[in-house]
Amino acid sequence: MTSEQRFWSRVDTQIDGCWLWTGPLHRLGYGRTSVAGRIGYAHRLAYEMLVGPIPADLELDHRCRNRACVNPAHLEPVTHKVNMERSAHATRTHCPAGHRYDTANTRHSQGRRHCKLCNNEASRRYRARNAKDAA
Repeated sequence: MTSEQRFWSRVDTQIDGCWLWTGPLHRLGYGRTSVAGRIGYAHRLAYEMLVGPIPADLELDHRCRNRACVNPAHLEPVTHKVNMERSAHATRTHCPAGHRYDTANTRHSQGRRHCKLCNNEASRRYRARNAKDAA
């Protein structure tokens, strides 16, 4: 069996349009494998085998949001910035505590959003703890 045949034997195409990688997964859910001595992510290798090279300044965005999917029709070469803007974190409308991410309540730092209300509450708790220690 060739390495490409072994690769495709680990792909399940029976699931809602996604072609799921059934081989080993990276801890973040991306398929990992090797083809012709090249070790890499399964979705990147599938794209290169069926579509062509991925431009050096671009990365593949899983439009289906399924990291184990290797279907080239679900993969789009985009810049890192676009990929991050489309990510699950970027599309959330509220912080984990339920506060809305809006202009008044959101601070941007190092490419991430931070909830000002949560940050202010954490600062109050920190100051209260340190005031007790100082007394």
